[in-house]
Amino acid sequence: MPVAQTPPSPRERETERGREVRREGDGCKPPAPETAGPAHKRLHSMWELRSIAFSRAVFAEFLATLLFVFFGLGSALNWPQTLPSVLQIALAFGLAISTLVQALGHVSGAHINPAVTVACLVGCHVSFLRAAFYVAAQLLGAVAGAALLHEITPADIRGDLAVNTLHNNATAGQAVTVELFLTLQLVLCIFASTDERREDNLGSPALSIGLSVALGHLLGVFWIGPLIGAILGSLLYNYVLFPSSKSLSERLAVLKGLEPDTDWEEREVRRRQSVELHSPQSLPRGSKA
Repeated sequence: MPVAQTPPSPRERETERGREVRREGDGCKPPAPETAGPAHKRLHSMWELRSIAFSRAVFAEFLATLLFVFFGLGSALNWPQTLPSVLQIALAFGLAISTLVQALGHVSGAHINPAVTVACLVGCHVSFLRAAFYVAAQLLGAVAGAALLHEITPADIRGDLAVNTLHNNATAGQAVTVELFLTLQLVLCIFASTDERREDNLGSPALSIGLSVALGHLLGVFWIGPLIGAILGSLLYNYVLFPSSKSLSERLAVLKGLEPDTDWEEREVRRRQSVELHSPQSLPRGSKA
């Protein structure tokens, strides 16, 4: 005759539950992944380094700068048939930029210039990490392009590889001031022609940027002036003329390289719709505000 089993008492159930907890603590159950603390924050902020797209973007900056320097400087050498004019050299630089922006802009943004990368950093468009890698890739690409041109051209043609010098008794201060304004107009052109919030884009951004570069190369290129001009241009466009609606925390997250939340894209769409509703550019042509 079967014997009926009595249900376990509350005390026995509590004892059994404690045994299960001890078994889990002994390693029977794998620990939950760490979602807080310094290690997790470092992984969260270094997500770009684990991205294949980031590696491709850095290589694209290296390749684009190599080609830009190779063809740009090549157009300014002392070729025996006829010496190039300033206009021809400027157009060569401008057309090279237009081609590279069209070819590689969707991969890295085609900065091809440390000043442009600094401008994007000031405008909170790229992280500190991406900006550092971009500038390093651009400098290495420029050196590689110049070295390649140096090796494949005869000594009497390559000369000093068309190194820029001051002309017409211009002082260093005057040259820096001119370069400041030239880079200022370049950065404004880049931000304005590639701004996704605009509804009235006319023509090709690559062509606009190329013509802007051609204008800049009519007068030469240096370092201090372009960097200051790039920073001023970024501040003017991103914080005065057409500021973004990103919050301070979102701007800091971009600069730190934090992995964006899944709902950032939805919030950005709502912001753009809000800008379109309240911006005079969203009014129909011919209407008055």
